[in-house]
Amino acid sequence: MGQGETMFGTVAVPVWLLVLILGFAAVSFATHFLFPSVRWFFRRRAEKALSRLNARLDRKIDLFKLAQRSDMVARLAYDRTVVEAAMAQAAESGVPGEVAFEEAHRYAREIVPGFSATVYFGFGTRAAKWLSRLLFRVRVGKVDRALERIDPKATVIFVMNHRSNVDYVLVTWLVAGRSAVSYAVGEWARVWPLSALIRSMGAYFIRRGSRNALYRKVLARYVQMATEEGTTQAMFPEGGLSLDGRVGPAKLGLISYIVEGWTPESRDVVFVPVGLGYDRVLEDRVLVEAAQSGTRRFRNRPFWVALHAVRFLWARFRGHTRGFGTAAAGFGAPVSLRDHLAKGGTVEGLGERLMAAIGAVVPVLPVPLVARALGDGAASRDELRERVEALVQRLQAAGAVLKLPPQGVGAVLDEGLAPLIRRGLVTAELQPVPVERPLLDFYAASVPEIGIAATPQT
Repeated sequence: MGQGETMFGTVAVPVWLLVLILGFAAVSFATHFLFPSVRWFFRRRAEKALSRLNARLDRKIDLFKLAQRSDMVARLAYDRTVVEAAMAQAAESGVPGEVAFEEAHRYAREIVPGFSATVYFGFGTRAAKWLSRLLFRVRVGKVDRALERIDPKATVIFVMNHRSNVDYVLVTWLVAGRSAVSYAVGEWARVWPLSALIRSMGAYFIRRGSRNALYRKVLARYVQMATEEGTTQAMFPEGGLSLDGRVGPAKLGLISYIVEGWTPESRDVVFVPVGLGYDRVLEDRVLVEAAQSGTRRFRNRPFWVALHAVRFLWARFRGHTRGFGTAAAGFGAPVSLRDHLAKGGTVEGLGERLMAAIGAVVPVLPVPLVARALGDGAASRDELRERVEALVQRLQAAGAVLKLPPQGVGAVLDEGLAPLIRRGLVTAELQPVPVERPLLDFYAASVPEIGIAATPQT
């Protein structure tokens, strides 16, 4: 047989081997020619979309947020401070260094988010806007005024009181046109598939109250790295939902991490106080029950929540309800970390300063206002109206943030009193229902204390 016949002759192979060869060929072609082109095409589209998005945002989306999650996990796990902490824990506990390092790596995977601009701006902010308007009549302060004087290179951190889990939704919408916000989220959200969605929104999970030194070091380094890179963040310094309606003291964990990692050569960190208020806190009864029991263990009632959600949606879409009243946000004057430390300020002083600034801009809404003016009851509607009017005047003189109907005191009384009577917290004779008194006090407590001691009581 000649050489030409050998080269172009027929070779018999089993069908399975032929399929295998063709499969390998297809994979090789796709890997070397097709996939890189597809990836390049979609990457270019993503970069162009991101450029258009950043052009309309006041605070640009930073590269740290856009990095591959696996790269961010590796960067955090191999950070020198984290490695040293892992080795120290290994020496202290007597476990091999590899075991301690793997534990640190596991914490890094748990904490680091996987931000998606498409999910955040394509779905998240639109869903937040729709849900906020579905549940409430939203009235907000001037976020532009709070941000316009901040150095564009500074890291912005929104600090706010924690009234409801709706806080996340409301603030996401309010700052959607200006920045993508990364939240510190508690363990309640680490449930699939909610956890995947929250990660894609840029949130990072934290174990509140963890005493593990290695975990705290990994968390601290993540917060410090995000702050160094200019990631816009949102925090609830109280560390949990308010159980009594008041703005509580700051828990200094995350704030102390930021201060410890900051140096005069770093970019400035600017805290923007945000006060949140609601005519109706959806979790109000659960919070009051927790306060009465003296614990922060909330009853998990998924079927009860689902039932009431279905009832509300059915009534809402039939036009039988307009939602749960007003939700509002007020923005305070920004606080520069550089200026605070330059004047000899401490971490404790910063926490107190921020919580005072938040408390000063918590909006006063109709339901809490009427609950405070009602006190132990009123003899008539006219008497209650006079109390409301006097209370509004004192609050205005004190500089409180009022988010009330523009139609006047009569409209304020109507909007504030009707829900209290409808829910059975107040009788038609304007007397508090004794068994519901803790819930009535919960709403009254959200009204600033300043200038209120002289409120008439009966």
